[in-house]
Amino acid sequence: MSRWQYFLRRVLMSIPVVIFGTTITFALIRLGPLDPVSAILGTQYNPQAAEQIRTNLGLNQPLWSQYLDFMYDLFTFQLGQSWVIAPGTTAYELIEIYAPRTIWLGFWSVVIALFVGIPLGFYAGLNPNTPSDYAASFGGIVWRAMPNFWLAIMLVTALSQLGTWTNGLFTWQTWIVRTNVVTPPALGFFQSPVEQFLADPGGWTESFIRATKQIAPAALVLGSASMGNEMRIGRTAVLETINSNYVETARAKGVSGRSLVWKHIFRNALIPLVPIITGEAFLLLGGSVFVETVFAINGLGWLFFNAAINGDLPLIGTLMFIFILILVGTNILQDFLYTIIDPRVGYDG
Repeated sequence: MSRWQYFLRRVLMSIPVVIFGTTITFALIRLGPLDPVSAILGTQYNPQAAEQIRTNLGLNQPLWSQYLDFMYDLFTFQLGQSWVIAPGTTAYELIEIYAPRTIWLGFWSVVIALFVGIPLGFYAGLNPNTPSDYAASFGGIVWRAMPNFWLAIMLVTALSQLGTWTNGLFTWQTWIVRTNVVTPPALGFFQSPVEQFLADPGGWTESFIRATKQIAPAALVLGSASMGNEMRIGRTAVLETINSNYVETARAKGVSGRSLVWKHIFRNALIPLVPIITGEAFLLLGGSVFVETVFAINGLGWLFFNAAINGDLPLIGTLMFIFILILVGTNILQDFLYTIIDPRVGYDG
């Protein structure tokens, strides 16, 4: 089976998964306690106006008809408009506004998890039963044991007191209160970074520090769970690889320590880390809902949370559909990464 045949097969197999996930989403938002009519009318609720709104929104139609319309609109990417959060605003416009902030947060969360968790895990595995190994292992277990919601609240509480503790030298609270929107860097900067920096080095540096000052604590919390997993599993994978027969054979043939580590140990130790790394998509999508709310970062997680509590059914369905597509696509990417890292894995299994 060729790579493209395998890709097509995986895409076809993922279609029932997407349909099932979207059906569950429809059942939850249509049969649950959410009432968009009450959210729209608010304190001015009256039966006549409520009935008129239900008719206009199609909520009086049979449930099977609503389901067919819901599925058809999503799978043809006619995402509709918001009912409550931003009435009359299309879902495309809202996603375009809020998605860059979540992507910016997710980028730094992945960077922190990858460049802290994996190196520490590999270092502990290469130096087993040493004080550094014990420290890294203990830190990974403790860090993994702290729930995101608890760590976020504790971190916000601590950072909000920095102004008092440092006599006003570092006032993180002013950023969280007054600057409740994280602005990602403009794409134009990446097209000509040197020219942009030389044209206004002071302005760019200040903007970068301001954005990092707010995004770093949230990224640390969001990447904490996967960072602990990568540290522990990376250590275990290195220990198992070191004791493999092919590593002993390479060592007996006189392969240098650097080549042995980089060519034989690290590459094979990455294999069990692939599902952990790709699984960060689940953590980023689920964790961002609470983390963005706590840290006042108006991204997709914040948008989904407010749509859920206000009963904005089209927006909830749209965001859930996008989340399902991201997770299914991540699983397909995971299979491809397996074949790249380990050539022994074929497409016929």
